[in-house]
Amino acid sequence: MKISYQTVRQSEEIRTYITQADHSLSALGFTEHSFAHVTRCAEVAAHILVQLGYDSHQQELARIAGFMHYIGNVVNRHDHAQTGAVMAFRILDKMGMDPADVAAVITAIGHHDDSTAFPVNPVAAALILADKTDVRRSRVRSKDRQHFDIHDRVNYAAERSDLSLERDDGTITLTLTINTEFCAVMDYFEIFLERMLLCRRAAEHLGLQFKLVINGLALL
Repeated sequence: MKISYQTVRQSEEIRTYITQADHSLSALGFTEHSFAHVTRCAEVAAHILVQLGYDSHQQELARIAGFMHYIGNVVNRHDHAQTGAVMAFRILDKMGMDPADVAAVITAIGHHDDSTAFPVNPVAAALILADKTDVRRSRVRSKDRQHFDIHDRVNYAAERSDLSLERDDGTITLTLTINTEFCAVMDYFEIFLERMLLCRRAAEHLGLQFKLVINGLALL
């Protein structure tokens, strides 16, 4: 049975886990990890594979992995990638998804978190790129700038964020416009250097070179 992205997206069970996971992360002080983030990850991951000529089935698996990749946070932030992969296995298997497709999705989910991330397949590589490049002001929950932590400052400072793939040049570039009144470029690197290196590794898996441009300066 072919389980579609729309089937997954409309699942009340999955939506409940995403909602509750985001509530927990909100209580812990994390930026937004709800439907805006997971939907963006789903669409960006799939679009990367579209641009690289992967078939529609691989694109659909990337959407599903992107949408489900944070459900493990409903249990705990710690080891949420592995927990989420186990949860996704149970849910998708119960839905009747083909085992090979389940394997591709849970592999991507299980390998997306910073400390254990690795682009073990194209779906995982696309998910890493989509997840780690989601930097935007709307992810900041607090309106009190005096109490922003560094994650809040980095996201709030991002006035513009674009991820562009040039297949002819073999590059994928994250271009950021940062308001340095809220966040110095070095603050960005303090938080995101590991993530950008993961993006480089993921891009290489897809035959691309990852580039980072902040305020017109090429930094990677």
